[in-house]
Amino acid sequence: MGTDGDTARRAELAGFLKTKRAALSPQQAGLAPDGSRRRTPGLRREEVAQLAGVGLSWYTWLEQGRAIAASEQVLGALARALQLTPPEREHLFLLAGFQSFLDTGVDTVDEGTAALVEELLPHAAFVLGPRFDVLAHNRSAELILGDLVTAPAHRRNLLVWLFAGAGDWTGLNAAWEQTARANLSDFRTEYARRPGDPAYVALVEELLGYHEKVREWWAGHEVATPEPLAKQIRHPRLGALNLLQTQSRLSHRPALRLRILVPADETTRAKLP
Repeated sequence: MGTDGDTARRAELAGFLKTKRAALSPQQAGLAPDGSRRRTPGLRREEVAQLAGVGLSWYTWLEQGRAIAASEQVLGALARALQLTPPEREHLFLLAGFQSFLDTGVDTVDEGTAALVEELLPHAAFVLGPRFDVLAHNRSAELILGDLVTAPAHRRNLLVWLFAGAGDWTGLNAAWEQTARANLSDFRTEYARRPGDPAYVALVEELLGYHEKVREWWAGHEVATPEPLAKQIRHPRLGALNLLQTQSRLSHRPALRLRILVPADETTRAKLP
């Protein structure tokens, strides 16, 4: 990754650290009250540095996005000091330049994967790339998800579909919010793996213009918010569908996500051919 990518990655790391520091109170961190008045409820930089056993200047530079190196040991100490969850810890390491796996062939699916998606009929199945573009789908997915998988190939993006209003979520506000928030936070990790990538930057800029929720959630640096197993989707002809969804990583292509939707009740099962 070139200089621009490194700068973008460090800026993302700085924002992530600031957000997590602000979200952790001294009491939660096990610090004794110091009697001083705080402008914000979160930890101060010097408190994070103390808890992690690192220098204040070094940690300050990290939050300022400067070009400094961090070892795995030091990042682990920061993760413990900030009480990061396992997904957040992985996200921290990604932002610091430690890749968890190589991304190869992330914009296409191989013949075997395409055949697997077809053989999962009658259940709906589709494959997402790391940018959350739909790369393959079967006929059941086309029936259930409609515009998401039938749009022109360059617009088959799950996040755009969720936030641009392409899907009909009338009366399903809670279901939409859970699904949209979970997918955006899942995408956040992929965004961290490709700092400064024009395709990912352009997608985020587009999403930020669609919905205030995107701006709110993106500013919160949320990663790996669990998506509900049970899902509701409103179909233009079939009405409300109650579904169960599972997602798995393809072992031979870990950058790709395979999603499968099955009926959650007899009413939905009867509606689907």
